[in-house]
Order: sequence, then C-alpha cells, then structure tokens
Amino acid sequence: MMNRIGWIAATLLMPFSFVMAASDALQRDAAWQTPADDVSVEILRDALTQQNASPQLIEQAIELFAVSLEDAATDRLDAFVNAAAAAVPAIDEIMQSLTEQPFEAADERLNKLATPLRSVVEAYIGRGLVRERLFDEALPLLADVEVATFIDPATLLFYRAACNHSLLHKKQTLADLRLLLENDQQCPVRYARTAKLMLADIKPLEEDSLDEISRMMSDVERRLDLGRANDKVQQQEQAIIDKLSKLIDKIEQQQQQQQQQQQSSGGGSGNAQGGQSQPMQDSQAAGGGGNGDVDRRDLGDRDGWGKLPPAERQEALQKIGRDLPTHYRDAIEAYFRKLATDK
Repeated sequence: MMNRIGWIAATLLMPFSFVMAASDALQRDAAWQTPADDVSVEILRDALTQQNASPQLIEQAIELFAVSLEDAATDRLDAFVNAAAAAVPAIDEIMQSLTEQPFEAADERLNKLATPLRSVVEAYIGRGLVRERLFDEALPLLADVEVATFIDPATLLFYRAACNHSLLHKKQTLADLRLLLENDQQCPVRYARTAKLMLADIKPLEEDSLDEISRMMSDVERRLDLGRANDKVQQQEQAIIDKLSKLIDKIEQQQQQQQQQQQSSGGGSGNAQGGQSQPMQDSQAAGGGGNGDVDRRDLGDRDGWGKLPPAERQEALQKIGRDLPTHYRDAIEAYFRKLATDK
C-alpha cells in the first residue's frame, strides 16, 4: 500500500520537478545572475583588499554587509556601498558630498578607488542622478559598468535603461531592457513591470517622427526645469527646429502638389472662358524670412517657406499636431507664426 502511495506521489510531483528544473536551467543560461549572499560578501572582501584597507576595517565592513543581507528587503547596492564606506574614507567623503551638488564623472576622488569599488560607487551615484532626472550626468557613470560581475545587476540594468530611455537612445535602451528581462525572476517586480512598459514605449520610436519631436520638447522642458540653459539645451532646441522644418517642408510640398493638380484639372475650364486663369493672390508666397532668435540652418531660397495662406497653414498644422498634446500643438503653431512674421 505504501509503495503504491509513494509511486502516485512521485508521479504527481514529476511535472512540477521538471518545470522547476527547466526554470533553473533557464536562469543559469541567462546573461546575468544576482550573486548569492556568500558570493557577495567575498566580492566586498576582495574589493576592500584591493583597496588596501586594514584587515580590522575589512572584517567590520564584512560583518555590516552580511547582517544587511539577512533582510530580504535590503537594497544590495546601498548595503554594499554603506559597508565599503565604513572601511574606505574616500567613499564616505564622496557620499557626504552628494547632498551638496551634482556629482561629475570626472571627479578626481574616484581615482582613489580600486577598480571593483569604483564601479560600484559610480553605479550608486549614477542611480541617484537618474532619480533626480540628471540623465546627462548619470550616463557616463553607468555606461561602462560590467553587468556580469556587478553586485546588483538588475538595478544597474534598470537604471541605465531608464537613463538611455529618457535621452532617446533607443538602441542602448532596448539592449539593456531585453537583457534585464532575460532573468526577470530575479528582478524586483517593479523593475520588471516598468521595464516592459519602457520597452513597449520606445520600441516604435522612429527618427524624425512626431513622437521623437514631442519627446525632444519634453527633454528641453526637463533641462530648463533643472536650470540648464547651456549649449546642450541650445543644440536640442536647434535640433527640434530642424526636425520641425523637415516636417513643415514636406507638408508644404504636399500642399503645393495638390494645388498644381487642382489647377491642372481646372485649366481646361479656365481656357474655355477666355484663356485667363483664376487669380492666385491668396496662394502667392511672400518674401523670405529674416533671422530668428536662434541660429538656424540655411533653408535656401525656397518660395513660400513658412508663408502658406492661413487656411492651408491651419490644415498643415492640424496634420502635424493631431497626435501631439495641446501644449506641443501650441508650440508648433507659434513656430509657424514666427516664420510668417519674421522680416
């Protein structure tokens, strides 16, 4: 009887065991793994040894880190850096300075750290900068950190992807998000869910599209909100103008082609009535525009640039702005108006 029960139990458990084994195999094949706690402790020990920290301080840091890891809710990156700071004054000095001003990747204090410690500290600082929406400052700190050997690969991949996503670096964003989701079972749930949203959001992004222009406008707003009014902002504004110019030029050409087709189809009727064509005062192009507030690329001598008649300008505006939020449509309309009033 007992043998029969044992056989039934083994049969019922076999599919579950098979699934678990397959899951474990997939995790082993993933490009990254979160280090086990004992491995993480040895990573810290090795990093502090390379830093030439005293044996006593190393043991104190190891104990602090090991105790932190006993709590499943512990932020591994925070715990590692806090423990390392207890043994390395240079790290503690850097952490204290983070509340004073944004950290720069070229900060010479990083040169005082051994390579393993430097990578972790850079990622720690970069994550903080991403949280503050300082993406340009964060990216150099996150870009070259090696995922496979990092103490908290999920955090590194997530925040680096978030940084590149905000800066519209599509290729890099997709690479990190896909790598992160290869092992989503080891990701915090919030990382996995947000990563899937970011992936769906940026995947259809196309260069020179309305979507890209809209995001670029948002990026300029972010920079200005942060008090950034430097060359990078001006370059971004110029890029927006250039991309809008391409779209407007394309729509104007379409309008002109439609006019020509209408004139051609109506030409026979006009000739039959005395060979005189209908007046076209409303569609004549005005003179070329002058300099704007921002230096722009040379648009040449194209007739009618930014000077469409009001009805046709409004139609072009609707075509450009139909998929954008109201404030972006307003911005584009203001751009049309500026071109039309420049002297």
